[in-house]
Amino acid sequence: MARQFAEFMVRNEAHLRPWDPPRPRNIGTAAHWRPQLATAVREFRAGASLRWALFDGAGDEHERAPLLGRINFTQVFRGPFQSCVLGYQLDAQAQGKGLMYEALRAALDDLFITRAMHRVQAAFIPENERSARLLERLGFERIGIARRYLFIDGAWRDHVLVALTNTDFDDSLIG
Repeated sequence: MARQFAEFMVRNEAHLRPWDPPRPRNIGTAAHWRPQLATAVREFRAGASLRWALFDGAGDEHERAPLLGRINFTQVFRGPFQSCVLGYQLDAQAQGKGLMYEALRAALDDLFITRAMHRVQAAFIPENERSARLLERLGFERIGIARRYLFIDGAWRDHVLVALTNTDFDDSLIG
């Protein structure tokens, strides 16, 4: 999948620039993505992250299909916190079709039901109205503003912090 990830980043460089931190110069190469994907597998096996890839195709077709988006649940903490951080990207040409809503709904169901997570936090730049609407539609609630939170598009940007809590979480799983 390294090639598809590289092509996604090249194809969406201008689209993602206003919302993403600075990227390595070689992010548009498979050589950059091979170790990144290997790390993602190790983190998944260790329970430290869960990453989804959205392809334009089904089944075995994903080996040749373009990558349409990514969903990342990182900074997974268990114990009494049972929380993680959400990040996502969607191809510019796939926007406005409900794909990220559908994908995030499935990913969040998996996270809360199958993987028994209690809380997911996300952050977005206040000007990113599309993300604000998407996260609100998914049930995320605003919890605050993080001033000068991330260096994006040449400056330290404030971010709106939002969170979604699993109201069906089984508290007996803690401990």
